[in-house]
Amino acid sequence: MPDADALITAAVAAVRGTDVRDAERKLDRLVVGGDGGRPTPDGPATVDAALLGRLVAALGRLWPRGWQPADVARIVTRRLGARPGRLVAEALAADRAAQPGPVPPWWDDQLAGLDARVHGDDDAGWLSGWTTREGTDRITALRDAIEVLALLAGLPPVAVLRPPPGGVGGPATTAPGGPSGSRVLDRVRALLAKAESTTFPAEAEAFTGKAQELIARHSLERALVEATAAHPDRPGGVRISTDAPYAGAKALLVQEVAAANRCESVWSDDLGFATVLGFPADLEAVELLHTSLLVQATAAMLRGRRERQGGGRRTKAYDEAFLHAFARRIGERLRTATDEANRQAAEAAGPERLLPVLAARSGAVRERMDTLFPGVTRARLTVRDAEGWQSGTSAADRALLAGTAPPTRSLPGRR
Repeated sequence: MPDADALITAAVAAVRGTDVRDAERKLDRLVVGGDGGRPTPDGPATVDAALLGRLVAALGRLWPRGWQPADVARIVTRRLGARPGRLVAEALAADRAAQPGPVPPWWDDQLAGLDARVHGDDDAGWLSGWTTREGTDRITALRDAIEVLALLAGLPPVAVLRPPPGGVGGPATTAPGGPSGSRVLDRVRALLAKAESTTFPAEAEAFTGKAQELIARHSLERALVEATAAHPDRPGGVRISTDAPYAGAKALLVQEVAAANRCESVWSDDLGFATVLGFPADLEAVELLHTSLLVQATAAMLRGRRERQGGGRRTKAYDEAFLHAFARRIGERLRTATDEANRQAAEAAGPERLLPVLAARSGAVRERMDTLFPGVTRARLTVRDAEGWQSGTSAADRALLAGTAPPTRSLPGRR
């Protein structure tokens, strides 16, 4: 009779193949932990322990290939669903418990964000415990575990943004912002939360404008401090989800916000994320602004739908055009704010001091970009709804900068 590992190997191969009936047969054998109608008394427990070992081993092979816990959970949820996403979170907790050495704080932060924790089950009982917590049956749990294994086995390497536990490959960077930066960013978060919650565009404009002002000032102050530090920050990276619907528009928003904050962005459409490269304080600013602006853009798009002729009628072309236009105009306004902050900082610190610092940081980010993504290409996004474009542009004007009159312009050429 095949052992548990052989049964798992056969089931994974069958799930990755095209013969659905063969895959079901292999899963049936896993259910009883034996061959056909000849189960063994300890078969299920043996299978469960072997499954957990295989999942932990599969995760361990991904870490040197650039994947991080949040990336794995995101792509499993995206491709297989929420329940397999929760299963892989339990496997991530088991992987963490098996780490032989120290683990960087950012790794544990990601696990905490996924609620990845060990529940006290031993290896032989972990799947039974998970099945009970999920309120599902054993065959569903086994199918989820095998499908997760099959997915993990087929994931390609991605850019190594930070060294994994016990590994090398990415630049060692300090925590974004540092202690003083945390106070600034707490104020930014509070302002953006107010911008998202208000139903009055003028208030959202004022709150978001103030947040951008604080971000720009903090970034420049940080750059000047780091220029003379004994161990200055180095460019790092983060990945931001760009899942459907309207993945292209979400990726464009990431790109525009990144560019305005001296970062570079590369979209991996097939993997459902954009990679943003930059210095730590700028990366955190991009994440904060992008999250808030996406909330504001979505709310404005829904209001735009209701205001259209026909009430809340939804069309994909309108929504895409709206979000594309919102992203493009937001980028323009953010870059204007950054340029103004640069001008004021240069007057205060002296252009001979500030401009070389900014040029050196931009060059370092570009060098990191060229190293990690040497074959990157540019793509054109298509806009098919003029009304959506105009509405998105107007919404972006309302969402951003306090005290700045929005420029007037005609509908740009479709991209």
